[in-house]
Amino acid sequence: MTETNTVRVLTIDDSRTMQSMLRTALEGAGYDVIQGNDGVEGISVLEAAIPAPNVIITDINMPRMDGFGVIETVRKMEPFRHLPVIVLTTESDQEKKARARAAGATGWIIKPFNSESLVSAIRRVTE
Repeated sequence: MTETNTVRVLTIDDSRTMQSMLRTALEGAGYDVIQGNDGVEGISVLEAAIPAPNVIITDINMPRMDGFGVIETVRKMEPFRHLPVIVLTTESDQEKKARARAAGATGWIIKPFNSESLVSAIRRVTE
C-alpha cells in the first residue's frame, strides 16, 4: 500500500467517538488524517491544510454547518471544487441522498461503517 501513504483525508464529524474511529481506521490503512468537529471547523481546516486533502468525509447532521452546507461550500471553492466528498451518516433517506448528490457529493456510506468498505470507497475516488 505505497500510494495510500500520500493520500490525505479530511474527516468532518461532531462526534468525538466517530472521529476517533475514523482516525484509527484510516491511519491503520496508511492514510494521513486531518479532522474538523463540525462543518464550520471542517471548512477552516480545509482552507488551512498544506498539503490539501485528497478527499473529504463528512457527516450530515452537525451543529453550525451541516454536511449539505459543507458540500455546497466546497463546490464553490475554486481550489477544491473537484475534491471528492463522501458522506458518512446514519441517514438512509433517499431524499437526503438525492439532495447530497445534487449538492455534489461523490458517495454515501451509512454508519456504522465497515473499515474495508470505507477504504475501498476512498481508493475508488482517489485513484
